[in-house]
Amino acid sequence: MNVLVVRLGALGDVVHTIPAVAALRAAMPHARIDWLVEAKHRAIVDLVAPVDRVVTLNGRTIGAWVDAIRRLRETHYDVALDFQGLMKSAVFARASGARRVAGFSIWHLREKSARPFYSETDQASARSQDHATVHVIHKNLHLLKVLGIDANQVEFPLARVPSRALEQIRLRLGDVPFALINPGAAWPNKRWPPQRFGDVATFLREVRGLASIVLWGPGEQQLAQSVVEAAGGAAHLSPATDIPDLVEISRAAAIMVSGDTGPLHIAAAVGTPTVALYGPTDPDRNGPWDRDDVKISRFDACDCHYQRACRRSDWCLGRVSVAEVTAGIQQRLTSSGSHG
Repeated sequence: MNVLVVRLGALGDVVHTIPAVAALRAAMPHARIDWLVEAKHRAIVDLVAPVDRVVTLNGRTIGAWVDAIRRLRETHYDVALDFQGLMKSAVFARASGARRVAGFSIWHLREKSARPFYSETDQASARSQDHATVHVIHKNLHLLKVLGIDANQVEFPLARVPSRALEQIRLRLGDVPFALINPGAAWPNKRWPPQRFGDVATFLREVRGLASIVLWGPGEQQLAQSVVEAAGGAAHLSPATDIPDLVEISRAAAIMVSGDTGPLHIAAAVGTPTVALYGPTDPDRNGPWDRDDVKISRFDACDCHYQRACRRSDWCLGRVSVAEVTAGIQQRLTSSGSHG
């Protein structure tokens, strides 16, 4: 059987789709599994062991769309699975030429206009009463029911690769445990203040004996530097990283403290203990799935659910105190048995 997985982005959402692909491979060991993803997120899909071929969407132009569809049609797919639920992703699933095109029930779709492009939907999830709060990982696993696959196990088969950035961190710190702090996020209202992250780094050094590495992505270096300066020597700026670097640095870390963003989900995927800060997004739906991970949430008090900017003067994530986060760190490191 030839199977096409459609999940174009974003980074965290791509990570949350990996368990469904792992379950698909376990149930169909001889199937061909291809994945259509936006070029900027290809690096994480390249690490997913069950995937046979990665097809990239290389831009937003009509030419890029036509080129992607041409490459998809080189393979005669038996089924295309749309894990995104947008009209855009549904169009690609249908245009792939797959004999069957499956997606979520209309109650689970981000854009209802996607529904006419599917030949079938997951009727089991359609009957679910908790579609608004079920974790996206399990939502994705449920979609496999259209192929007769009933999967509940959450696995992330990400390949191990060399990391120059991790080597640089080891040269600086030696072979000792360290913490990761990730202050950036694409949405401004997901970014906790740098001064508070700096205070957390100070706590990690003085109470847990952990130096902190402050991560940064494109356009975030100054933000990360502000955390380093606020930490008074307790934190170090991370080397520049790509996605494989981030995977390996996360594997090596004792803990990550972060808002709801891609690096947090990568850390959770490789089993790094996490303390996650949530404001406009629901941690029960989008948060770490390990029961021991700590989720500090203001979602119930937020009036701007799933919106990129806060409309209120008393920003919900701004009400999260340093004491609350450090208590969460103590709880998480104790449950993980960390030596820090």
